[in-house]
Amino acid sequence: MLHKMVFGCCQLFLHCVAEEVLVVSNVCVLFHLRSLSAFREDSWFKSLFVRKVDPRKDAHSHLLAKKEDNNLYKIQFHNVKPECLDAYNELCAAVLPSIHADPEYSCELVGTWNTWYGEQDQAVHLWRYRGGYPALTEVMNKLRQNKEFTDYRKERGKMLLSRRNQLLLEFSFWNEPVPRPGPNIYELRSYQLRPGTMIEWGNYWARAIAFRQENQEAVGGFFSQIGSLYTVHHLWAYKDLQSRENTRNAAWQREGWDEVVYYTGKKQQMDQRIICIY
Repeated sequence: MLHKMVFGCCQLFLHCVAEEVLVVSNVCVLFHLRSLSAFREDSWFKSLFVRKVDPRKDAHSHLLAKKEDNNLYKIQFHNVKPECLDAYNELCAAVLPSIHADPEYSCELVGTWNTWYGEQDQAVHLWRYRGGYPALTEVMNKLRQNKEFTDYRKERGKMLLSRRNQLLLEFSFWNEPVPRPGPNIYELRSYQLRPGTMIEWGNYWARAIAFRQENQEAVGGFFSQIGSLYTVHHLWAYKDLQSRENTRNAAWQREGWDEVVYYTGKKQQMDQRIICIY
């Protein structure tokens, strides 16, 4: 009899404990759902005050690019044979600045770098064409008649493993890239967005760029027009790697930065390079 009473008490105790655990679990789930709902409502409320790009049925270039100028950019990625990198850099230094300085060509060499961390033995060149596609076409036609440039291309071809390029437009909410006193390191972050998310990306970064301007690290922001589509490039400048670390950590102390990272992070794949002027 005593054994049965003890067994029955144990069953009652376990039943009560299970009910308490269930109640606590339900409360935790309810609290989590309410917190998530409040976060979404808060995010929705904040979005009312964010400068947005009108989601019209229009080309991204019309909605996201700057209206006050007609700049077109070309970014080139050259994968160089490891044993040829020094010779390649010397060849580029002898030819490309002369094209940049010649008023006959409506183009400017914004920057030319070697990848330091990321894909090795790689050169990155960024050109600006003031005047858009007509300027690009005019420059390409003139370069075909430039013997120095055609010789450069033939010699360059012997040094490369592969190459690719893209034509880009700059986001309206980024500053135009300008020369910076150095020495600096640069970070090129390339994002491959899911189709249909470019406008939303622009909406978030139109607000987020304000968080990253205190140290003037934002150099340029671009999106692809020809080449690999739905690609975004962000170019940042830092004094050194430690300065980069400090600046990026400081951004996380700004209210709203975590939300931008959370929402834009779900819409892309990212490739990163630390690049330096050679």
